[in-house]
Amino acid sequence: MAEMEEDIGDLPLLDTEASESFELDTPAERSGHIAVVDRNVMYVWGGYKNAQNHGFFDLYLPRTEIWTYNMESGVWTKHIAGGNLHMSMSGSCGVCVDGVLYLFGGHHARGNTNRVQFLYLEACQPAVSADHLSELLYSVLLIFFGGYGYAAQGPHQGTFEYDESSSLWDSPGRGWNNHIHILDLETYTWSQPVTTGNTPSPRAAHACATVGNRGYVFGGRYKNYRLNDLYYIDLDTWEWHEIVPQQCPVGRSWHSFTPVSSDLIFLFGGFTTDRETLSDAWLYCVSKNEWKPFKHSHTQSPRLWHTACSGPDGEVFVFGGCANNLLSHHRAVSCTFYFYTT
Repeated sequence: MAEMEEDIGDLPLLDTEASESFELDTPAERSGHIAVVDRNVMYVWGGYKNAQNHGFFDLYLPRTEIWTYNMESGVWTKHIAGGNLHMSMSGSCGVCVDGVLYLFGGHHARGNTNRVQFLYLEACQPAVSADHLSELLYSVLLIFFGGYGYAAQGPHQGTFEYDESSSLWDSPGRGWNNHIHILDLETYTWSQPVTTGNTPSPRAAHACATVGNRGYVFGGRYKNYRLNDLYYIDLDTWEWHEIVPQQCPVGRSWHSFTPVSSDLIFLFGGFTTDRETLSDAWLYCVSKNEWKPFKHSHTQSPRLWHTACSGPDGEVFVFGGCANNLLSHHRAVSCTFYFYTT
């Protein structure tokens, strides 16, 4: 919930984990979850659902619960994971490498976290990558960019800007950053690269995509604005480049940005500066530096804070998210639909 204005801050920790989802044959409605995909299977973890009888608080989905969705049969299956995950959360980053689901950051009942958690998918095939601070996967490196939270302690590469309104809830206050952090999966060490070029402004609720040796960043929220700028960073030289196509989608946050080929990235949904939930879709062509509107049949299904995963045949599967103004605590949704991008 890094972008939300009605944040619960440092209130006492409550038991806000939703237990009723254990009784369902399909995943409970949710937003702020993560999803990863491998071949024809999508894996879903975490997030939160609106609670009708818990007043201000929302229910976080069980931390031990993983749902798999077979893209060919359309069948959901629930798995209960072992281990000792720290806490149920929303807004985490997730990526699966060699059968291990790595979780970083996110929001729980006391605020933000900087923990890395590991979840072994013993009964599942390994997935490759997915969404949300945002993160990129390159070689054996997990690369995290930007976000909303507390100021870093000690020397740091990058910019942090306080959110003046956050002092109403937190002490010290929080804000936006444009930091890059790298987790090396071979040594399990953190580092920060020294970058050059035209660095993006601090932001949160943006989306990233990896194509070749480039990490693309589109949109996000900075202060009261939702951005529509597009950047990429060369993951070999750590040089930033701003890209200025002739036609651009409207500024947004909480959208999805999904690579569907070596030359195309699929953009769907999001939340505008005017607090409109979007249902538009776009394809960005890397080689032509060109945005093109993508016509589809789901224009009556606006989404924000959803997940989108690419399938084996050029499909993009969208799951969950909020269908209305996120800041008004409207109900999240749980249905899945897909686009054919080829």
